[in-house]
Parts: sequence; C-alpha cells; structure tokens
Amino acid sequence: MQIAIAEAKAQFAELIRRAEAGEAIELTRYGRPVARIVAAAEPVRGPLIGAMKGALDLPADMFDGDDEVAAMFGADRD
Repeated sequence: MQIAIAEAKAQFAELIRRAEAGEAIELTRYGRPVARIVAAAEPVRGPLIGAMKGALDLPADMFDGDDEVAAMFGADRD
C-alpha cells in the first residue's frame, strides 16, 4: 500500500496496526516512495546477560557445605 506522508499522519495508528498484521506500508512524498512501515522481525529487548546484576544479595555462607546434605548424596566432605 502507498500513502502520502501528510495523509499517513492522520491515520498513523491504523497504519501501524496494518503493519503489525503483515502489510508493508510505503510512505510517499510528492508521489515518490521515501520510507516503509513494516512489522518488526522480533520485539526489541535489552540483553539478558547481566540484567539482574546488583538486584540480589546472596548470604555470605551460601556456598558453605552442609555435611548432613552431603551425606545424603553420598559425597565426602573433607
């Protein structure tokens, strides 16, 4: 679909809905194509690695051994 930029301003929300549905919208200026509105390939997100940095406080003894639990799993705690 082609639409003039001036007309597209008035119908922007509808054009976005149509693009989300898979239609490519071509914007024109003086009858010449200048831009396209298309659906994003995937949602824009921030990186997942490090996203929780600083959000959790772990207890200092979290990795200390528990002899009773180790014995249940047959581990030897020296």
